[in-house]
Amino acid sequence: MCQHNNKKITTFVPMERKIIHIDMDAFFASVEQHDNPSLRGLPIAVGGGEARGVVAAASYEARRYGVRSAMAGAMAKQLCPSLIFVKPRFDRYREVSMQIRAIFHEYTDLVEPLSLDEAYLDVTTNKKDLPSATLIAQQIRAKIFEQTGLTASAGISVNKFIAKIASDYNKPNGQKTVPPQEILDFLAPLDIKKFYGIGKVTAQKMYQKGIFTGADLRAKSLEELQTYFGNNGEYFYQIARGIHLSAVQPFRLRKSIGVEHTFETNITSERFLEKPLKELCEEVALRLKEKKLLAKTVTLKLKYSDFKQQTRSRSIPEFIGDSTDIYTVVEELLYQEKLYESVRLVGVSLSHFNYPSPENKKPQWIQLQFEFPLWEEYPKR
Repeated sequence: MCQHNNKKITTFVPMERKIIHIDMDAFFASVEQHDNPSLRGLPIAVGGGEARGVVAAASYEARRYGVRSAMAGAMAKQLCPSLIFVKPRFDRYREVSMQIRAIFHEYTDLVEPLSLDEAYLDVTTNKKDLPSATLIAQQIRAKIFEQTGLTASAGISVNKFIAKIASDYNKPNGQKTVPPQEILDFLAPLDIKKFYGIGKVTAQKMYQKGIFTGADLRAKSLEELQTYFGNNGEYFYQIARGIHLSAVQPFRLRKSIGVEHTFETNITSERFLEKPLKELCEEVALRLKEKKLLAKTVTLKLKYSDFKQQTRSRSIPEFIGDSTDIYTVVEELLYQEKLYESVRLVGVSLSHFNYPSPENKKPQWIQLQFEFPLWEEYPKR
């Protein structure tokens, strides 16, 4: 426990972990280039080929022109006139992802997938009894390439936060190890935008407060950061010092389930959004049923013609799962305020599921009653 400006802060010093963050390089695009050799070395985009499509992934050749994921296909084509659009094949990406995860499990079962193309691994103790996490990352990357023909990058450090930042350091097809004694020097010059968990809006607020780098963030006191950012202040205070206590979670619970639809032509009236939203509610209800879940929070997503995005959410007292109940909330959210511009995309997502709470996992004590013969009934020896 330490004293900080008359405030007592309890600091727990956990056992030093060995964490690897593996991130596949341009995964979707790389799978397409691997499966179709004629695409190798060419700028390609997965998705985005339709009139109003959006790029799901871009090859490194396309990225040199400024093409990025989540970019409108038309804009991507303007940036790179020779861009080749490829239809996504998610079943194939899942298949390759499972191959890669099998390699992870050769070393440890403490694997936390973040998506099809990235995961955290805790190799503090591992199946190969290897003391070096750096060596393990090298072996995993080599096996991935040998078995799939794809390259991966890795970050290695004492926690997930540092490992994730480090995995981006020597991309593509590289890795970076940050030992404990180098953490502060590693974070100090980094642009605050590179800090995992600091988004664009928060980064802008930090810039306004004169916080541009990791060193700037570390220079701020806990009180200052709490004044600027409320409850998040303590989190920013900790990560500026490389402190991040979140463990690798092999069975991470899903936080949300959602579906989206992009229109061929912009929709200018709420009334014309009703039918597609009902269909999305039916689809998300089906996905919810497949997971055997119910939800309490419904979110409506609207992306306007100027690509600005708006979300409207509502939490309700009871868990719901029926598409009609979901649409009732979505409809209220839709008419909550007027559309300020024509709409190009809508989405419906559900969250706050009925997972068992920790209290429900307490052991249940049961009184057992057995009938034993009286002492004198036991045979004499």
